[in-house]
Amino acid sequence: MKSRLAYLLSLLSLVAYAQKGSDLNIVDRIDLSAIIKHDTTSVEIEFDTITAVDIKATHWDPTVYNPYKNELIVFPLQLTFKDSTYASPIGKTKVVTSRYGWRKGRAHKGIDIDLVTGDSVFAMFDGVVRLARYSKGHGRTVILRHYNGLETVYAHLSKYGVKENDSIQRGQYLGKGGTSGNARGSHLHLVINYKGVSINPEYLFEFNDTNTIRANTIWVTKQWTRPYVHNSKRQSKIDLLLTEEDAIASLQKQRKIYVVKRGDTLSRISARNNVSIATLCKTNSIKRNSVIKIGQKLVIEK
Repeated sequence: MKSRLAYLLSLLSLVAYAQKGSDLNIVDRIDLSAIIKHDTTSVEIEFDTITAVDIKATHWDPTVYNPYKNELIVFPLQLTFKDSTYASPIGKTKVVTSRYGWRKGRAHKGIDIDLVTGDSVFAMFDGVVRLARYSKGHGRTVILRHYNGLETVYAHLSKYGVKENDSIQRGQYLGKGGTSGNARGSHLHLVINYKGVSINPEYLFEFNDTNTIRANTIWVTKQWTRPYVHNSKRQSKIDLLLTEEDAIASLQKQRKIYVVKRGDTLSRISARNNVSIATLCKTNSIKRNSVIKIGQKLVIEK
């Protein structure tokens, strides 16, 4: 009897240790239901389910920004979240100074959140540190891999607070914000990646005081992984895709024909249709300084 009780206590201690995000980082969650029946002779334990996820099993490289370069991603893809909120990556009101999208002729693959050098930066979700080192352009960078397949990137830091392979809990301190790398002024450059492909963070999350995840299950199409169809100066219109059927149907709506009207310019057409000038030019094989004429038909692709 004593030996069985000792075994039980050891087992429960191991489970509790894993749930706290210790070095046993293969554990995502454990739904434990134990029925303990004991008299003078026996102890019986029954477990409903134990779910384990080893997020370090594949493509785990602590030396490169993107270890998924040869990975094929099939769209639309489904993302799931266990919670309805995330932990804010900074400890004060979030002000987005530059959005995901086309910016000065280049792809801006994340959002910039204002902070002062030395402000603390925190993990949005539980996960494991895959990378904590200097990355070209991003400067001092921490990348967390999470249990739903996403990776969050925290760039332009001035100081590290974690190291590679550390198990992290949501809201845990990661480092100090700063201006390292190609940063013009202090800010947090936050990127959301899935297998190396960036996703517009504002499609998944609301960056206000509510820290809301837009949906526990959400479908992502290529539209939300292409910076050139978004504008870094304004938030794109958010139409959530909550089912696979919605995601497939949305693919039929991403191209339309626009007929140029009197007074139209590429800039005005871009603003009216929530599509970047770069995308207009690329889709229609024209240049920024091309002359557009009344009645001319342009393909709008989002």
